[in-house]
Amino acid sequence: MDMFISLWNFIGKLRDQIQDPRLSLDEAFDKFCHGIYDFGPFFDHVLGYCKASQENPNKVLFLKYEDLKEDISSQLKHLAVFLGVPFTEDEDKQGVVEEIAKICSFEELKEVEVNNKGFHVTGIPHTDFFRKGKVGDWSNYLTPSMVERLDKLIHEKLDNSALTFKLSS
Repeated sequence: MDMFISLWNFIGKLRDQIQDPRLSLDEAFDKFCHGIYDFGPFFDHVLGYCKASQENPNKVLFLKYEDLKEDISSQLKHLAVFLGVPFTEDEDKQGVVEEIAKICSFEELKEVEVNNKGFHVTGIPHTDFFRKGKVGDWSNYLTPSMVERLDKLIHEKLDNSALTFKLSS
């Protein structure tokens, strides 16, 4: 749900730049639920990567933003092992994981000078790649009927997969 809201905001900024009318939240939501959006059907896309990580766990690592926000230390350790750079207990005790988590936090990355100035090669301002980075912000946008519709769609699309999402705000 957060991904949809972030995408809607981002695409809206792109449309503003080329003076193309923004889609209303209702219109964008309906298209999204029907698998019509700028990068293809969301569930097919995500399930493809999830399946690839299950079939090739040494080549594809599947992380969820919500998990990173919930327990960054465990996720960073998991990433390090995947990359072949496991942490030792001594490094962990010295605060290495916590320091990496701080340096790579959304808040810190948003403030890095390169992310506050200039443009991507596509012409998109670097600032447009950062919004809030908050889990559950969808609850400020989606109506109860939208949440119910998307919740049903999520269960329908992910029912026979190992992929789950925490949907509480």
